[in-house]
Amino acid sequence: MHETIRTLGLHGIIPVVAIDNAAHAVPLARALEGGGLHCIEITFRTAAAAEAIAAIARECPTMLAGAGTVLTVDQVKAAQDNGARYIVSPGLNRKVVEHCLKVGLPVTPGVATPSDVEAALDLGLEVVKFFPAEAAGGVKFLTALSAPYRQLRFIPTGGIDEKNLLSYLRLPRVHACGGSWMVKPEMINAGKFDEIRAITAAAVNTMLGFELRHIGINASDAESALTQATLLADLLHLPLKQGNSSHFVGTGLEFIKGKGRGDNGHIAIGTNFIERAVAALERRGARMIPESRVEKDGRLQAVYLDMDVAGFALHLVQI
Repeated sequence: MHETIRTLGLHGIIPVVAIDNAAHAVPLARALEGGGLHCIEITFRTAAAAEAIAAIARECPTMLAGAGTVLTVDQVKAAQDNGARYIVSPGLNRKVVEHCLKVGLPVTPGVATPSDVEAALDLGLEVVKFFPAEAAGGVKFLTALSAPYRQLRFIPTGGIDEKNLLSYLRLPRVHACGGSWMVKPEMINAGKFDEIRAITAAAVNTMLGFELRHIGINASDAESALTQATLLADLLHLPLKQGNSSHFVGTGLEFIKGKGRGDNGHIAIGTNFIERAVAALERRGARMIPESRVEKDGRLQAVYLDMDVAGFALHLVQI
C-alpha cells in the first residue's frame, strides 16, 4: 500500500472541502491540524481548488493535501502541478486511474457496485472510495459489498457525520471515512476557523474514544500485591482475580507483583482504534516504547507511551 494511502487510514477521518476562496485555504488547514487532522481533500468543484491546494502545499508542509472530485486527466495534472499528493474521484474513470498509476500518484476512485469493485481490482487498486455511502445503502450495503472482496479496503464518503462515523469505521474493511460536516462551506466563508478546529477535535475524540480502563499499582512483591488486593476486594465487595504477574480488583484496579513501569504504577487508557491513537498522539509529540508493544494475530493490542504522569506510566489498550 502506498505510504500516503496508509497515512490517510491512520488519520481515520478525511475532511472533504469545497473551498470558494483560496485565501481561506491556509487558515483552514491550520484549524484542521489544530483539531488533530493533518489531511484534507479539496474538491475540484470550485475554481479555487488548484490555488488552495498550492497554498497548503507551500505553507503547511505537515498537511497531506489531496484533490477530490477529479474527473479528467487534465484535472489530475493540474492537481499534481499544484502539490496534490493524492487523487479522489467520485467514480471509476479508467483513464484517470491509469494516468495516476503511470505517474505514481495515489488514487482512490469511487465505487458503488460489485462491477465497480472488480474493475478496481483489475486495475490493481487496494483502496477505493465508497460513494455516495449513505445514499447507496450505508453500513448494511457496504458490509455486503465488501464481503467477497477481502483484498480491498474502502473509504466511505457521502452522508457521514459524527452520528454514524463509528458505525462505518468499525467495519473491518473500512480504511477511513471522508466527511464534510466539520468543514461546511458556510463556516469556511465566514472565517469560523476556531469553530472548525473545535468540531474537528470533537470528531477525532469520537473516533478514538479515549477512556480510563484501569489503574495499575506497583506493590513491593507478590505477597504484598495479594494482601493489598484482597484487602480492597473485601472492603468494596468486588471480585478478586488472581493472575501470574498481577491481581485485579474488579476491572479498574490492578496490583502488580513488584515494580512495573512507572514509579507508582501505570494508567491504562482504552481506545477504539489503537493504531490510529498511536498515530494521533505521535502527531502531538508523544513517543511510544517499541519494546512494550503487545500484539495478537498481528494486530497491536497495547503499548506504553514514553512518559510518566504523577509517577504513573501511560498505557494504551485496544478496547
